[in-house]
Amino acid sequence: NGTALVLFPSPVPTFIRIWKKGSVEQYSPVPYVATLLNCMMWVLYGLQLVHPHSMLVITINGTGMAIELTYVTLFLLYSTGAARRKVLLLLAAEVAFISAVAALVLSLAHTHERRSMIVGILCVLFGTSMYAAPLSVIKMVIQTKSVEYMPLFLSLASLGNGICWTTYALIRFDLYITIPNGLGALFAVAQLILLATYYKSIQEIIEARKRKADQVAMTEVVIDGKANNHAGAGHY
Repeated sequence: NGTALVLFPSPVPTFIRIWKKGSVEQYSPVPYVATLLNCMMWVLYGLQLVHPHSMLVITINGTGMAIELTYVTLFLLYSTGAARRKVLLLLAAEVAFISAVAALVLSLAHTHERRSMIVGILCVLFGTSMYAAPLSVIKMVIQTKSVEYMPLFLSLASLGNGICWTTYALIRFDLYITIPNGLGALFAVAQLILLATYYKSIQEIIEARKRKADQVAMTEVVIDGKANNHAGAGHY
């Protein structure tokens, strides 16, 4: 639970930047929408009617739902047009899907074992997608040779979370928790390899932006100075 509580707030620096700029820029909503779906599915898995004695699963994923909803709401506020519609459609589809799964499982499966198996398999699929979601920008990273829009804190937190939950699942031998978190740790390692590979390029991009900003500022000072000189000459 502790490592997961580090994972969920890890995108905060990203959303501070979005808030300051008033735009989502090139950031992808996929990691946050995928994590929200994953949390909702794990809450369903941890219910007493599905998989008894799973309070740790419910508490952390319930907290995660609230945090991820906040991120998705911010994405909606600071995105426009097609990007906003995409997030809205994904959110509506997730709620409808979870509601349908809960209704079908609770009404058609009559034992804890069967319910745990059905929801557990879905948790494996969506848990894996949550960890893999940041790789959705991998094409852009390779094309631009920049990891500017692949958050470092999210990758580090995903690695720690994946390792801890895999260990927990192996102690209890819960296969449905083991698989997505084990794969999650591997995906996080892949993200960190990309970050390490292209770290130098992002530093060069930042430096180039600073130099360009300084040049623009100097140009504005020169133009203002000339304008003031002309104004003074005209006055005299």
